[in-house]
Amino acid sequence: MSLDRVGGGQRVRSGPGATFRPSSRSGRAVRLGLLLSCLPLAWTGAPAAHAQEAETSAPEPAPHHPLSLTGSMRVRYEALRGQAHAGFPDTDSLLSIRTTVLLAYAQDRLRAGVELQDSRGYFGKRGGEVSANDVNAFEWIQAYAGLTVGSEGLVRIGRVKFDVGSRRLVAAHDYRNTASAFTGLVATLPASGGTATLFYTLPQQHRPDDQDAVLANRVQWDHEGFDLQFWGTHLAGVPIGSGTLDIGYFGLNERDTPDRPTRNRKLHSLDLRLADAPGRDGADFELEAVYQFGSIRADTTADAAELPVSAWFVHAAAGYRFPGAPHARVSLTYDQASGDGSGGRYGRFDTLFGARRSDLGPGAIYGAVGRANILTPSVRLEVTPNQRLDGFLAYRAMWLDSRTDSFSTTAVRDASGGSGRFAGHQVEGRVRWWLLPHRAQLELNAAWLKKGRFLKEAPNAPSTGDTLYGAVSLSIPFGSVVQKR
Repeated sequence: MSLDRVGGGQRVRSGPGATFRPSSRSGRAVRLGLLLSCLPLAWTGAPAAHAQEAETSAPEPAPHHPLSLTGSMRVRYEALRGQAHAGFPDTDSLLSIRTTVLLAYAQDRLRAGVELQDSRGYFGKRGGEVSANDVNAFEWIQAYAGLTVGSEGLVRIGRVKFDVGSRRLVAAHDYRNTASAFTGLVATLPASGGTATLFYTLPQQHRPDDQDAVLANRVQWDHEGFDLQFWGTHLAGVPIGSGTLDIGYFGLNERDTPDRPTRNRKLHSLDLRLADAPGRDGADFELEAVYQFGSIRADTTADAAELPVSAWFVHAAAGYRFPGAPHARVSLTYDQASGDGSGGRYGRFDTLFGARRSDLGPGAIYGAVGRANILTPSVRLEVTPNQRLDGFLAYRAMWLDSRTDSFSTTAVRDASGGSGRFAGHQVEGRVRWWLLPHRAQLELNAAWLKKGRFLKEAPNAPSTGDTLYGAVSLSIPFGSVVQKR
């Protein structure tokens, strides 16, 4: 069994001769997961007499009740043909079911919450893309206590999930079937006309992470420990001219454990962002730059050389939203993330715990385009005809930043640099439609990766043709106030 680390998670390959032996415990876990998956359906199964009310309103917790119970269930089927990742089968598919239940308490200044997320996958292919990033059965992703500070501040301690700034370095993932959660202290405080976030955490490391256990939806508590520490400070939304300024620092310290060798990442990331919110009519813009330094091992062996890190990422976007329906917005974007080259330094950018969906395309079993060794301009059209329907269509061309490093997150590489830098074209789109407002949402995602010279000619490039990906999902949120007795 071999493990390939991707960002803050792991992508798992199955070794030759792997066998699947579901245990009685995994059978109980499957039955428990299916039971959890039915909860939202039972919750939202209102009589026909209430159908009109469900069309026009969502459950709103009354302010005088301190307890609320909310959650959601999402069922998604996704399929892929023409694999772009090295070392995986030509085709892949996955039926995933994600159920979340959050019990929250808010009274005076006190805040508390516990959230269970049950992320399961079915019919995944052994040796395929399915990993611990897709399946994490029956896990407490939040369990915290907190206090409000002033009118807008909040300090939480325990296991939490949170977003920071543009979400490109820290995000509570949504498209991905599993969450990024952290155990520690997170404080969000008003400062300088904006919001300051300070945190010191131990990131959640999904368990189990071997593919047989993942495919069996085996239940095992996730691991946090001082072998992986993540901390930082971030100031967001400070008014400057017609826009806002974000500035932040993020630190990551990783070390081996007796049973898990790592590359001992010691990374420091400096983030600067200037943006004009795109929510209004007219022109908008965004500029973000991240510089990353520190050290990393050349590989996971204990005596591997330690390399200095010098990596970077930039994002630039300009858009225009037209007044009136369908509220169309057209934008041009440019993203570039450094790759590893020669010269004794490590140059591949690490996106840490960031989300990719909003910028670069679907993750999950597609996940071919990420924030590493890529140079990509794109054009995008977004429309929101009404409150129930929205969608977008985007095109991008893609090159490698470093021709000797693997392209983005595909693991396709030509160490000689002889396969050029052009990776190909990607066309992707999404449509979301509320079948019942606030009760049931249908979502369609699709992507076409037309492979360029590099993804065809590199020594380990899969000879699978262009990549086609599609996904359809149904999401059902639910919620209620827990009545006092």
